[in-house]
Amino acid sequence: MEERSRRDHDWQGLAARIVAFGRELGFGAVGIADTQLGAEEARLLDWLAAGRHGAMDYMARHGARRTRPAELVPGTLRIITVRLDYFPAQARNASAVLADPARAYVSRYALGRDYHKVLRQRLQELAGRITAEVGDFRYRVFADSAPVMEVALAAKAGTGWRGKHTLLLTRDGSYFFLGEIYTDLPLPTTPPVTAHCGTCRACIDTCPTGAILGPYELDARRCISYLTIELPGSIPEALRPLIGNRVYGCDDCQLACPWNRDAPATTVPDFSAIRHGLDDARLVDLFAWTPEAFDTRMKGSAIRRIGHERWLRNLAVALGNAPSSPEIMAALRARADHPSPLVREHVAWALARHAPARHP
Repeated sequence: MEERSRRDHDWQGLAARIVAFGRELGFGAVGIADTQLGAEEARLLDWLAAGRHGAMDYMARHGARRTRPAELVPGTLRIITVRLDYFPAQARNASAVLADPARAYVSRYALGRDYHKVLRQRLQELAGRITAEVGDFRYRVFADSAPVMEVALAAKAGTGWRGKHTLLLTRDGSYFFLGEIYTDLPLPTTPPVTAHCGTCRACIDTCPTGAILGPYELDARRCISYLTIELPGSIPEALRPLIGNRVYGCDDCQLACPWNRDAPATTVPDFSAIRHGLDDARLVDLFAWTPEAFDTRMKGSAIRRIGHERWLRNLAVALGNAPSSPEIMAALRARADHPSPLVREHVAWALARHAPARHP
């Protein structure tokens, strides 16, 4: 846009239309934030210095760039933030699956299609509508795909508040994905909302591994989502029994949150479709998948990103935590000589858990 037309543009009206466009595209909320994240930068650097990011070296490499949007995308003045609900209402009750140790618990967000693709496509559509309004402008869309302070920006833009579990939270819960459009448009910002966690500490008290050290303090090294998804190597032995049957991610802090009791179901078909019965699958059945079966069945799924080796590692831990049975013992023994040292280690641990003392 030319400088004069920018000065004369009705930015307030455009901001209102952007929110309306976002709603039409199915976003649960749309907000606009500025680029100032100084307070968040100090907290991030302290968190990194404490080593709480674990093996996520990319977080340390990006450092302060994450909290300086104009360094990540030169010319950025504003960040348009969006929420997209993902809760699959037709999935088997999460608590019921967690209570059945012979079944695999997969985080509810990963039951459907890979959210990166779905969210990015809708963000591009929103950018296209803005282009139709103002002409070409500089922007870049993000869907958990770059060093972006998603929760901080979303809270700054008023699309929710940071919960004590560190996730973005709203009166409609927290089962949603976050996405952003970095732009050079001088849009008016939307105000933040008031936090409504009060004295509640349900998310802190329910965490299986004690990863939530206190309000707004997370040690990723103990988080089951980190251990089953981000960690490339061996899961610390002391934490394995605490993982239970969670084979990909963990929703416990969200399940315990009172604001999620009436969380809205997703209206996105790609998220409502349950792939391969992963909302209620048996551990032994998933453990039997070959690399080829894993790649085929997980095509288009976020789970495919961890690869078959980590998939087996996670399942071995869950099988080690399950009640002993001839079927489980046979499944583990069938993988005892697996080519991967990582898989063999976790299978050996699981078999030791089912030693004669537990399984005559």
